[in-house]
Amino acid sequence: MATYTSTLPDDLLQRLADYAKKLSLPKNKLMENALNLYLDHLKRAEYVKSYKKAAQDDDILMVAEEGMEYYLKQIEDEAG
Repeated sequence: MATYTSTLPDDLLQRLADYAKKLSLPKNKLMENALNLYLDHLKRAEYVKSYKKAAQDDDILMVAEEGMEYYLKQIEDEAG
């Protein structure tokens, strides 16, 4: 665990204190949880962006379609 020191606007610190009290959590734990959620959100946004970009790439679409054809053939072969 590392110590991190920063400054935040007074209104944000007050909101943090209010929610920490309301949730009966230490402010640092609430900040840790919020930061984890936000970083997860950014990661999901990166995935969305990459999938949107891939959807515009004809080569990637062709590879995906070929992969789906192979996958469907495997399923049909296993089904009998």
